[in-house]
Amino acid sequence: MHPTRPTDRSLSGTTASAGTTGTTVQIGSVEEAESAPPETSAERPVAVVLGGSRGLGLLIARELLTRGHRVVVAARDVEEIEDAARTLSGWGPVSGERCDVRDRHDVGELVGRVEHVVGPIEVLVTVAGVIQTAPVESLVLHEFEDAMDTMAWGPIHAAMTVLPHMRRRGRGRIGTVTSIGGMVSPPHLLPYATAKFAAVGFSDGLAAALSGSGVTATTIVPGLMRTGGHQHARFGGDAAAEYAWFASAASLPLLSVDAERAARRIVDAVLAGRPMVVLTPVAWLGIRFRGLAPATTTRLMGLMGRLLPDAPGREGARTALGHEARRRLGSPIVDRRTTLGDRAAQRNNE
Repeated sequence: MHPTRPTDRSLSGTTASAGTTGTTVQIGSVEEAESAPPETSAERPVAVVLGGSRGLGLLIARELLTRGHRVVVAARDVEEIEDAARTLSGWGPVSGERCDVRDRHDVGELVGRVEHVVGPIEVLVTVAGVIQTAPVESLVLHEFEDAMDTMAWGPIHAAMTVLPHMRRRGRGRIGTVTSIGGMVSPPHLLPYATAKFAAVGFSDGLAAALSGSGVTATTIVPGLMRTGGHQHARFGGDAAAEYAWFASAASLPLLSVDAERAARRIVDAVLAGRPMVVLTPVAWLGIRFRGLAPATTTRLMGLMGRLLPDAPGREGARTALGHEARRRLGSPIVDRRTTLGDRAAQRNNE
C-alpha cells in the first residue's frame, strides 16, 4: 500500500447505512473497505470520480451508484468530501478521499490505495474544474496555470496513472469531462477554454490510441448546465457585471440543461465506451458551425465579447467568488434569473 502523507490524510472513519442496499457505506478512507461485506468490494465494480464532491461530479457519482458501482469520490476539500459522502450514502457504497488532481503524486497514491484496498478500478471519470470569468486585460498568468493544472494536467495525471492497471486487465472505462469551451473558445473564459482545448485533444487522442485494447476513453462535451457552479466560479474585471451575464446564462432553461439528465447521458456514454458525447443542442450546433466556418465563428465570438463588460482599470487582476460578486451586484432581477441554478446549487453541494 502506498504511504499516505500527513497532509493527504483520509477522512475520519464514520459509517452509515446504505438505505435499501443493506451494505455499509464508507464515509472516509478507502482503507476502511477492508472490513466491508464481500458483496461491497468483490461484486460491485469500482468507479473513481475525481472532482466528485459537488456539482456535476456529485451527480455522476450518484448515477454510478444507482447502476451498481462502488464509488470513490475525490476532491481537494475535506469538508466537501465529507458532505458528498453523506449525501451519497443512501444510494450505495461510497468512500471519500482527498486528492488534488494537479499533483501527480496525489493521484498516484489515490489510485494505488483504491487498487490495493477497494478493488480494480473499472471506471474513472475526471470532472475537476475551475472557472475564471474575466476580460483578457484582467487576467494574469497564474489563472492560466491553475486552469491548465486542473483541467488539462488533471485528466492526464488520472488517465495515465490508472491506464497500466486497466491495460493489464484488458478492460476499463475512462471519461474526461471537457466542454463546448474546448471546441469553440467563448469570450471572457480564456483560461478555461485554453485548458479545455487541451483536455479535448488528450482525451480524443487517447480514445484512438486505445482502440482494440479493451479500454476506452470518452470525451464528454457539455454545454452550459444547471449545476449551481456559478457560485464557485471566480469573476474578474467588473466582477458584479461578469457574474450577471454568466450566472444568468448558466441558469436559464433555454441556454442551459438539467444537470441530472446530463449525468445520466454521461454515464451511459462512458459505460458504453463511446469515443465522444456532446450533451446540449447549443454545443452540437456550435461544434458544427465552427467546423463549417471557423474564421466566421471566431469573428462572432469577438463580437459577443465586445458586448460583455469592459475591464475597469482600477480593479487590476483581483477576482471574487460567485457569492461575493452576487452580493456586490445586489440585483433582484439577476437573482430571479438564477433561481433554477441556485436551487441546483443547494441540491448538488455547491
